[in-house]
Amino acid sequence: MNKIIASFGYRAVMSASVMALTIASASSVAHAQVITSEIGGYVTNDNASPIAGAQVTITNTTTGFVRTVTTDSSGAFQLRNLNTAGLYDVSVSADNFQGERVEGLALSVGSRSSLNFVLGGGDIDDVIVVVAQRQVLGEVAPGPSSIFGLDTLENAPAINRDIKDIIRLDPRVYVDETNSNAVQCAGANPRFNSLTVDGIRLNDNFGLNSNGFPTERLPFSFDAIQQVAVELAPYDVEYGGFTACNINAVTKSGANEIFGSAFIDYTSEDFKGDKADGQTLDNSGFEEIRYGINVGLPLVKDKLFLFAAYEKLEGADLFGANTPEGTGITQAQFDEIIGIAEGQYGYVSGGLPSTVDNEDEKLLVKLDWNINDRHRLAATYNYNDGFSISGSDTGTNRLSDGNHFYERGAELNAISGALYSDWNDKLSTELRVSHLDLQNRQLPLGGLEFGEVQIRNQGPRRTTVYLGADDSRHANQLNYELTSYKAKADYAAGQHNLTIGAELEDFEVFNLFIQEAEGEWVFDSIEDFRNGDFSDFRYENAAGSNNIDDGAAKFGYQIWTAYVQDEWFVTDQLTLTAGLRLDAYTSDDKPTFNQSFFNDFGIRNDANLDGKSLLQPRFAFNYNHTDTMSFRGGLGLYSGGNPNVWLSNNYSNNGVTLFESRTRGGNLGDFTYGGGSGTPFFDVPDSAVAAVAAANGRGPVNALDPEFDIPSELKLSLGTTFELNTGFLGNGYNVNLDALGSFTQSAALYTNLDLQQTGQTFDGRPIFNNNPFFNNFVLTNAKDKASSFTLSGSIAQEYDNGVDWTLAYAYTDAEDVNPMTSSVAFSNYNNISRSNPQDPGVATSNYEIKHRFTFRAGYEVELVQDYKTRLSMFASLNEGRPFSFTYNDASAFGESFRTDNQLFYVPTGVNDPNVIFDGIDTGAFFNYLNETGLDEYAGQIAPRNAFNDDWFAKIDLRISQQLPGLRDGDRASVFAVMKNVGNFIDSDWGVLKQNGFPGSAPLTNVAINDAGQYVYSNFNSNAGEGSVNVGVSTWELRFGAKYDF
Repeated sequence: MNKIIASFGYRAVMSASVMALTIASASSVAHAQVITSEIGGYVTNDNASPIAGAQVTITNTTTGFVRTVTTDSSGAFQLRNLNTAGLYDVSVSADNFQGERVEGLALSVGSRSSLNFVLGGGDIDDVIVVVAQRQVLGEVAPGPSSIFGLDTLENAPAINRDIKDIIRLDPRVYVDETNSNAVQCAGANPRFNSLTVDGIRLNDNFGLNSNGFPTERLPFSFDAIQQVAVELAPYDVEYGGFTACNINAVTKSGANEIFGSAFIDYTSEDFKGDKADGQTLDNSGFEEIRYGINVGLPLVKDKLFLFAAYEKLEGADLFGANTPEGTGITQAQFDEIIGIAEGQYGYVSGGLPSTVDNEDEKLLVKLDWNINDRHRLAATYNYNDGFSISGSDTGTNRLSDGNHFYERGAELNAISGALYSDWNDKLSTELRVSHLDLQNRQLPLGGLEFGEVQIRNQGPRRTTVYLGADDSRHANQLNYELTSYKAKADYAAGQHNLTIGAELEDFEVFNLFIQEAEGEWVFDSIEDFRNGDFSDFRYENAAGSNNIDDGAAKFGYQIWTAYVQDEWFVTDQLTLTAGLRLDAYTSDDKPTFNQSFFNDFGIRNDANLDGKSLLQPRFAFNYNHTDTMSFRGGLGLYSGGNPNVWLSNNYSNNGVTLFESRTRGGNLGDFTYGGGSGTPFFDVPDSAVAAVAAANGRGPVNALDPEFDIPSELKLSLGTTFELNTGFLGNGYNVNLDALGSFTQSAALYTNLDLQQTGQTFDGRPIFNNNPFFNNFVLTNAKDKASSFTLSGSIAQEYDNGVDWTLAYAYTDAEDVNPMTSSVAFSNYNNISRSNPQDPGVATSNYEIKHRFTFRAGYEVELVQDYKTRLSMFASLNEGRPFSFTYNDASAFGESFRTDNQLFYVPTGVNDPNVIFDGIDTGAFFNYLNETGLDEYAGQIAPRNAFNDDWFAKIDLRISQQLPGLRDGDRASVFAVMKNVGNFIDSDWGVLKQNGFPGSAPLTNVAINDAGQYVYSNFNSNAGEGSVNVGVSTWELRFGAKYDF
């Protein structure tokens, strides 16, 4: 047999007199939350007539897996359920035709590689061999998505060893470093994302963590990942559980040859910046080391393979600002407080630690079994246990004893198994089951023996000193289990690929959260503390029993999913896909009914999701116009991603289960404790225990609107990929352009049942009754519909001299009604700037990043023969977050709690008849309005989020050098990664300035006089400037070593 060898890139066409071949890296749709890939296409002759009965054989060159299918009467072939690990050879043969073979084909997760073969009638002993070249880079999105391969994962400047360091290369994806690296996709709420790894849903299923993970850090080893994809608008009906984006990762698999690597990296206070724009950061005592190993090997050659990855972090959390001097009191005052606590009350101080150790450990094990050429089994086990240390009450006027800190951690155990079967050339099936168990913990460092004690009003800042266990950690435990089942079948019927499937997700929760279960005492001075004279005491527990376990929320629900889809290969250029997905909810668990709440408001508080459902139609097309240009688009409805903690609030806060006893003032000596034998702080007063035992169920309530609709988003997208040839500026540029629209069909929103409107101001905002209780909330749907629009583009090139780069840009215009920033009803309701808290209206979203540029570049060269030197850079430039101008004190409008979130009315001038200026320099005031652009809204309320923080630019670098290994073929390497190079060069560069959470800039105080006029006072001329986030802005350098075998 003779070989004729050619080569192609992912967008190229090779043609010869005997052969023409076209390859596309993405098909009409990318399959959703799928961890496999497909190869499909047509086999025709020189006259474009289909060749039926041709043999198409694929071989995974790393595992030896072989599968053969036969083309049908239309010349079509399909190979499904393929492992993305390794490279594939694809060969085609037919009687009386010259054979062809593609070598070294790499597959992408959830995608279909289209291969169209044209067989000639030349020497049938010849075989045309086409060698696949490496794709430019996965981050050049094939649609409203991005796929990142192993090359990107290994070489990007991923200083955090987190997939977020990778997916941020897509300009539509913004990683908010000020919010635990929350991922914002196209201006959407980070809580509405989904993360799956080998089919296991590993996003924050409950909704407490801003980082989007169920654990403190990435819950699996970074080196375990083979590929990761971000899908913003996929149209396959298998997609579900999100309305923002789906992040889908697959792990490596073992192979016939043993491979693996080990690494270690290190940083410390000597390699961290401590200054940004004049602000300083105390890094004293910081040190962090990470190390890990991964290995893939055959247990039975060509049949059974093992891959395992282990990683550990040993570091420290910093609390250098938690000092008397840093919080506005003297060391002598703090020492006096500790002396009283220890001498009079038996307290054992935890000191003022500047650093506290943290830890993280993870293990992933994967088995792949090629049962035969038609059936394959894959199983993954994932373990993670890690924690960080948090200072609950720290800041410029709060000082916490070390016992008040707490460990925040979780233990995760997850396992999944999938059986992929090709029963014949037409029918393929997938059966999958997975189970996840999470044990979350929040443990005070000093234990629970001593309740929370506050000593207030110390020093010029009226600082509060905190002793004992933080009140929110007195009874705080979260355990949940998520079990998933999936059964899917694909059937090839000529030009149609039919899919039918069913899935079940079973979610069970135990959530215990009771504040002040060990008591909370407040003292207004050191002298009061010495004398035992408290101004406030609170104790909360399960009503009737005083047993914290009785106060836990225990509930579960199921999501039953069914879907059907037709993927129609109309021609070898055009593919249409249409499908339906149905999600239906069932639950036997209802919140405890509260008759008093029903009597007061006429709403039942025991509604759940049982019986709710949503039908989600999907449609997509893909058209390969030429060999170097394709178009894609689609329309689909999506649901999911809403945090389960919002449901849990309804079970915990039913007004019956929990009761808070409060005493406003008294002396410790006036009470008995622990049945007469206890002591204050170690025990709560017997009278408080008795009050909870006799509680009558009149506590605050969170309820689900019985008419609540499942939140959903309609997405519409259109995109193109093409090769750009410019002549004198070069050829072979890969260009991607995408437009994405998202239209809210129903969104979650909290309303407050306690507020009653009593009046209205001249600018139309309501005045309420100033109810001090303000605790009854209903989770309902917003009546207004928001939308968002994203335009994005990228251009990429790779050169023969080792240089490659990608430049990308995204424009986002995103709206919402309520950003829903938090986990509890009270915070979700209040953490928004608005003029009417009951009807916030549609406005620019808190999560919008209007303009974002990204640039990625790499250079690889052998400065020493056979040993590579690699330099990688990532740079980003984006406009700052939106913010609103508000009043600093807006209690005049009748809101009892947060009063800095009422939007600012802009006077028309000094003589505005509706505004009185009290002690304000009006000249300076109106100059400020002109400089900030507030004057554009003269005579009206300045809209929510109509202004933006400063632009932020950042550059990260990674450099690595290969070295000889201990064996032939092994390679050692050393590397260094630097975050925010600009700040390293100049402390005034790379600085992030941002207005405070939730994006508000209080400008003045406001009161309302008898004539209904606003009275402005205390003008803040620095409002809107934002403050420097020193932790994000400072540089960091890590050194490491790696050994590949």
